[in-house]
Amino acid sequence: LGDDPEMVARELQDQFPKANLIGGDREFEQFIAKVVGFVESPRIGLDLPLDVRGTAFQQRVWEALRKIPFGTTASYSEIAQRIGTPGAARAVAQACASNRLAVAIPCHRVVRNDGGLSGYRWGVERKRELLQREAAR
Repeated sequence: LGDDPEMVARELQDQFPKANLIGGDREFEQFIAKVVGFVESPRIGLDLPLDVRGTAFQQRVWEALRKIPFGTTASYSEIAQRIGTPGAARAVAQACASNRLAVAIPCHRVVRNDGGLSGYRWGVERKRELLQREAAR
């Protein structure tokens, strides 16, 4: 996610230095259109093939995040309990921070125990906007 296409391209190039970033790929543009449609209207859901890579723990966290219902939130502690690792709230937060698939793996739906918003890879303000958008629908 980003507001500046050039900055997003630079970040992608930094993350994938051997990749050749090209535009005009119709199939990729269709995937992007689905993601944009989901951000604009989250109730439609997002069903995309994902190539999610991470540790076994991260995979369990990310799968639990995908099960958080639209328009609701869960705390880091609740996610830790759901995956069978009570007391691992900080590790859950780290797994959220490692998530590179913004809305496909909805880490924006994870909040502190007190309901407050905390760190988000794409900025707390964007997290707030995503949650508000979902709550309004």
